[in-house]
Amino acid sequence: MILATFGTPEVLMLVAIFVFLVMLVFLAIAETAVNRISKPKAQALMEDPRHRKSGRALLHLVSEPEAFMNPVLVTVNIAATGQAFLTSLLVSRISGSWIAAVVAFALNIVVFFVLAESLPKTWAILNAERAALMMARPTQALVRFTPLRYLSKGLIGLTNIIFPGRGLKQGPFVSEREFLGIVDAAVEDEVIEHEERELIESVIEFGDTVAREIMLPRPDMKVIPALATVTEALDLAIEHGLSRLPVTGDDLDDVVGVAYAKDLMRAEREGNGQTLTGALARPAHFIPDTKPVADLMREMQAEKFHMAIVVDEYGGIAGLVTLEDCIEELIGDIVDEYDVEPPQVEHLPSGELRLNAAISVGELNDLLELQLPDDDWDTVGGFVFGSLGHVPKEHEFVESRGYRFTIEKMDGRRVAIVRLSPIPGWEPPDDGDDD
Repeated sequence: MILATFGTPEVLMLVAIFVFLVMLVFLAIAETAVNRISKPKAQALMEDPRHRKSGRALLHLVSEPEAFMNPVLVTVNIAATGQAFLTSLLVSRISGSWIAAVVAFALNIVVFFVLAESLPKTWAILNAERAALMMARPTQALVRFTPLRYLSKGLIGLTNIIFPGRGLKQGPFVSEREFLGIVDAAVEDEVIEHEERELIESVIEFGDTVAREIMLPRPDMKVIPALATVTEALDLAIEHGLSRLPVTGDDLDDVVGVAYAKDLMRAEREGNGQTLTGALARPAHFIPDTKPVADLMREMQAEKFHMAIVVDEYGGIAGLVTLEDCIEELIGDIVDEYDVEPPQVEHLPSGELRLNAAISVGELNDLLELQLPDDDWDTVGGFVFGSLGHVPKEHEFVESRGYRFTIEKMDGRRVAIVRLSPIPGWEPPDDGDDD
């Protein structure tokens, strides 16, 4: 009965199903392999005489990923939908039962995942360079196929109409988490170095950082009164190795300008050491503590200033931030011959850690893979202070995420040094609580 109903239409359907599956295998290998090749690697392959043509095609694909991905994803959707539909229709025509068609559809999902997704992508990951070279020229031909290119652009245009203002003409979009996952895979494949991965992560996080998180807090600021002499200001600048000093009026909240060490040295050399510092102060730049660091850095470059005074929501001075602070947020600490600072984190022989309480909660979370909350405070000292709920004393402690935070040293009313000790036998609770 089955053989009697297996005519020309059924044969054509079977051929089409086979073609769609071959296309899906090809596209799975192409998508995975090309995405795992960096532009410098493609450039190197193109310069190899053995792979010149394939390398040139591969370099073109990795140089314009949006032009490559959109047509490929459209083709994948067409092929996957087509083969699933034809498989169900073929089984239904042969058996005459819709139940058989449903079973065939379910089995097709398993076969499709194994043959057209899991196996080809695994092979492409294990043989990325070989697979990318093998698929580069056919993929380039597919991407250049005019009807497909117009179809993908039309679908993106439709998406722009449904979700206007998202700039989907440059899609597809990748979230920060997905992008970092791609970067992690590149590190594992030794495509990029671990230091490069950290720099990429810093660049991504840079856009979310505000001035409050990187500023020198008010208690640590070195300032000079406007009525102090040039000689006194220069002595203070030399003592602390500073090139700029905020100049204050009646109190610390009254910043009237910034004294530059170069101006002070010039005045001293010209015999004007007794001149008042306020007379040499240049205008100060004030910013809110919520100002994004990326915007601040661009503003510093455009207006040519290196120091900004950070103001809180009540108009009081919260601290100051320099261009060096902004750059350090990207590439890490910059230390010169005059910087003598205690380490932020000190590993003790007992296995404990001694922390400078000014270290950010985010840095500690990255260091120990913790999940300490950082919405209400920026530093470890602020976390301990806020958790205790009162002005702490030395040797008081709080416990969170399997660690005990013991106050080792206070600086006035501020937490200065914290000792971090693991709590023996602690296991994460099932309900996600800190305790």
